[in-house]
Amino acid sequence: MNLSNVINIDMYSKTKKILLTLVGIFLCVLSTLAQVTFEANVSKKKLGVNERLRVDFEMNKDGDNFSPPRFLGFEVVGGPNQSISNSWINGKRSYKKTFSYFLTPTRKGRFTIGQATINIDGTTYKTIPVPITVTSAVSEPKDGNNSEYIASENLHLVAEVSKSNPYLNEAITVVYKLYVHPRIRISNLRELDNPKYSDFWSQSIKIGQLKVERGEYNGEPYNFVVCGKTVLYPQKTGKLKMEPLALTVSVDVPTNRRDIFGSVFYNTVDKSVTANTRTINVKPLPQENRPANFSGAVGSFDFKVLPSRTVLDATESFETRIEVSGQGNLSLFELPKLTVPNGLEKYEPEHAENVRTDLRGMKGSISDRYTLVPQFKGRYPIPPVSFSYFDLNSESYKTINSEEIIIEVKNGPDSGSLSNTTGTTGNAVNKQQVLQSGKQFRFIKTATNLQSVKRSYFFKSTGFWLALTTPLLAIPLFLFFGKKRQQRLGDVQGNRIRKADKLARKYLSEAKRNLGDQKEFYIAMERALHNYLKAKLRIQTSDMSKDRIQRLLKERNVEDTTTIEFIALLESCEFARYTPSSTTAMQQDYDKASRVISSLDKQL
Repeated sequence: MNLSNVINIDMYSKTKKILLTLVGIFLCVLSTLAQVTFEANVSKKKLGVNERLRVDFEMNKDGDNFSPPRFLGFEVVGGPNQSISNSWINGKRSYKKTFSYFLTPTRKGRFTIGQATINIDGTTYKTIPVPITVTSAVSEPKDGNNSEYIASENLHLVAEVSKSNPYLNEAITVVYKLYVHPRIRISNLRELDNPKYSDFWSQSIKIGQLKVERGEYNGEPYNFVVCGKTVLYPQKTGKLKMEPLALTVSVDVPTNRRDIFGSVFYNTVDKSVTANTRTINVKPLPQENRPANFSGAVGSFDFKVLPSRTVLDATESFETRIEVSGQGNLSLFELPKLTVPNGLEKYEPEHAENVRTDLRGMKGSISDRYTLVPQFKGRYPIPPVSFSYFDLNSESYKTINSEEIIIEVKNGPDSGSLSNTTGTTGNAVNKQQVLQSGKQFRFIKTATNLQSVKRSYFFKSTGFWLALTTPLLAIPLFLFFGKKRQQRLGDVQGNRIRKADKLARKYLSEAKRNLGDQKEFYIAMERALHNYLKAKLRIQTSDMSKDRIQRLLKERNVEDTTTIEFIALLESCEFARYTPSSTTAMQQDYDKASRVISSLDKQL
């Protein structure tokens, strides 16, 4: 190898090392750039002119020369507040720096939170503009940093209906979804008020363990859980309203405080959330071309008439089954009746259902099983049976006719003087001659033993004197009870106590029936306390937080001790369902609830 070749190889290796170093530096720079984030987050995108807005500018790497936007249409009333979070998880560093501003709108309209800028490692980063809508003043302005408000703005219960204008007896599905913004967490979800479907046939579908899924709410990314599924069959036409589902949820709301490891502190609040009320417009089934034997079947069906056997001897029994199978309102209509000729003894049918319900509605089969017994030998035709239903796919009526069934009885007694006339179709017409023995009227008595009736007069009888003297004797009783009634009406305090006690018994009646069943007892008692407040204070279930209850009772001049006892009862109901409790303790809580409701009613 000569010297020139050695020099070329050395230059090539040096050039290769320089290129690899430059590529590595370039990839590190790209990796660093790709990891930098700088974004603007707002507490809400729509607010009243008398409310506050919180804006957070967050970055995952420290920078210099932070420049906020001008906030056109808003006035800065707080900030900038700066917070820094450093944490190490599995050897990986996590950094977060936030600049927070609190704004109040200066007027109504549509505004934009402009771009904020910052310089990180010599590169300038900008946030994406955020549109904000400012409406008229709201009745109760909310603080954008309040945990109760943040929970209510980021938690939504929605009732999704598969079809809003079904036919009468057509299956629809209601799915309740709880949408949760990623910034908050939820736990301890339970039903506060079950929806009632008074104008529907309803069937709840078991959902098992709750599963978190990804979705969107009003165009924003949300997590959601399906917390209820129900299949409904409307039983009336017109506009039908469904009462909403109400839930109580424990919500963990993040705060600005952090521990020494940089983890966020959460504030837990109990929030009641109610689904939107839905109205279903139910269409009537068409009257045109409706069959005379239509009994209300709606769906897609198959129809059969099946005998267990067609050849047998007299006095032997066989079964004939009328069966409808398919998908539709199987449990909500009657099967057609079976008609049999003379000579076949028919018993009442046994009804059987093999129906399961899923999100598409009822599916399976229903049947009537008739037991038939022939009395004489011969051929017996069972006429065809007709079944009509409304088909949802074609939106028209359909009729299915069974075939005629011939039952042949080979061995058995003759029907006596019967004329067995067989036509071309093989059908037999059997008529039995009725023989009179002369004893058909033996049950009628011909000898009588009649007695004369003595005439009596009402005048001067015992009934006459009772009718005359009873009103006179009743006058002192009327005077006595009238005086007692006036005294009772004049006792204002006593009447108030009696009315309060009656009201307490009314609301707590369900809880009293469940004494001994711990879970059902405390659920019923909590519902009674909530329903009482809803009736007396005229507030909705979604507004029923402990702080609001205390404030409303204080405004109504209710004694503090009574308010504290009422709140303590609510908390007792929440915890007692998950901890063991004796019947004596339940009885004490019931007596306490009765006493607190009576005391509240007197003061309100």
